[in-house]
Amino acid sequence: MSMLNNSDAMEGEKPRPLVEGKQAARKEQSMTLWQALRLYPKAVGWSVLLSSTLIMEGYDLALLGSMYASPAFNKKYGVQSASGKWTVPASWQSALSNGARVGEVIGLLINGLISERLGYRWTMVSALAAINAVIFIFFFAVNIKMLLAAEILAGIPWGIFQTLPAAYASEVCPVVLRPYLTTFINMCWVIGQFLAVGVNRGSIQRADQWAYRIPFAVQWAWPLPILIGILFAPESPWWHVRRGNLQGAKRALQRLTSSNDSNFDPDETIAMIQHTNELEKALSSGTKYTDCFKGTNLRRTEVVCVVWLVQTLCGQNLMGYFAYFCVQAGLPTVHSFDLSLAQYALGFIGTAGSWFLMTYAGRRTLHVCGLASLFTLLVITGSLSFAPGDDSAAKWAIGAMLIIFTFFYDFTIGPVTYSLVSELSSTRLKAKTIVLARVVYNVSNIVVNVLTNYQLNSTAWNWGARSAYFWAGTCLVCLLWSYFRLPEPKGRTYEELDLLFEQGVSARKFRETVVDPYEGEEEHVEVREEHHKD
Repeated sequence: MSMLNNSDAMEGEKPRPLVEGKQAARKEQSMTLWQALRLYPKAVGWSVLLSSTLIMEGYDLALLGSMYASPAFNKKYGVQSASGKWTVPASWQSALSNGARVGEVIGLLINGLISERLGYRWTMVSALAAINAVIFIFFFAVNIKMLLAAEILAGIPWGIFQTLPAAYASEVCPVVLRPYLTTFINMCWVIGQFLAVGVNRGSIQRADQWAYRIPFAVQWAWPLPILIGILFAPESPWWHVRRGNLQGAKRALQRLTSSNDSNFDPDETIAMIQHTNELEKALSSGTKYTDCFKGTNLRRTEVVCVVWLVQTLCGQNLMGYFAYFCVQAGLPTVHSFDLSLAQYALGFIGTAGSWFLMTYAGRRTLHVCGLASLFTLLVITGSLSFAPGDDSAAKWAIGAMLIIFTFFYDFTIGPVTYSLVSELSSTRLKAKTIVLARVVYNVSNIVVNVLTNYQLNSTAWNWGARSAYFWAGTCLVCLLWSYFRLPEPKGRTYEELDLLFEQGVSARKFRETVVDPYEGEEEHVEVREEHHKD
């Protein structure tokens, strides 16, 4: 009798993790923003800390572009033209920009190999220690070749920073917080760009070496404080579950949540994570790079990679040349930096505004409408280039278009990309899928940087604002892809997204399709009829 009772007891316990997981999934989906903030305040704080590493990369991205408007920098690292003007040749501008991209590709590949072994925390700590050392090369560079070496070496930790914060934020926070914390990464880029222009604005009037060494030295301001903070950060519970360490996952989850909510049961959330992990193992057991291209993961990899590719092909590269266009319009260099500050301030406002729009409209709608807006602005910008060369009003209008372009980019495509890439990749292959997507982004960025430098440089093709027509064409292609291929992940748990991809649901029907990951062995899929009454 005792053996029979024990057997009955075991049979009764089998469905318990499934029940707990389903309860956790339903609670997470019904959680309001305020409830999530009260329950996960620590997760928000840790996610913001990891994302702040992108401020460094945003800083350097804008710093390098604005340095080309600095007379002292051009005299130190450039060559003198026949007219007596000092400038950095287009070939070296491309080399510096692309050197960082090459380093980032190396860093991304390293990240994909070590982050699942070391965990997100120790991978970030190692990268921060490395960037702290590389800044010395920037500061003491005596020629442009040393700057190139610094860009390549700095790109390696930057490659790690580009992907881990998004993966971490998407795993430590509930569904309702994910779009805010993943898109906050874009705001970190904008903050870094704003700081770079501000620092350069303050030092550009200097005629000595400190005109460019001060901006380089400012990079030391954040790696060490961020490194110390991340040493105390909890690891992702999902990472612990993937390694079979359920106790470690529970401890991490408890450190990410508030102890004041008596209704929260960490065991339920761990059960949901376990169920998602087992579901993905059943659908695709592997966790290697090659598994990203098998079965339903191939479609997910395509979507995530192209979403990031869109950022480089929609014309956003022209934003970094705003100061250049202002100088071409006849504005004094120092005043061109003042307008650049306004440009990035609008980018900050745009990112904050995207949080509210994304909550109601969803990621897909924001992405499609954003591309349509950018396409229109690029066509207008290109058309303004046909004004007479001495028409200063047209030149100012081009600058105004770039400011508006920055706002719309940071209101739509810029921030929503980080939400999409972190939500649409599977949890077991998240790090590797995001790495592959960012590699695609960086490789395409190399090509885009070369094209842009030659399009705008007066010693090369000298297209000027007419280059906007070229990027309007690529932006239109991106718009068509987004409409037909980009799914809507708004409000979905990772389990539901797994089933939607497994069922091959059309991208345009993701939002209206109902799935239940906990309905027995056969997943029940139906389409809500009310969405088709129109």
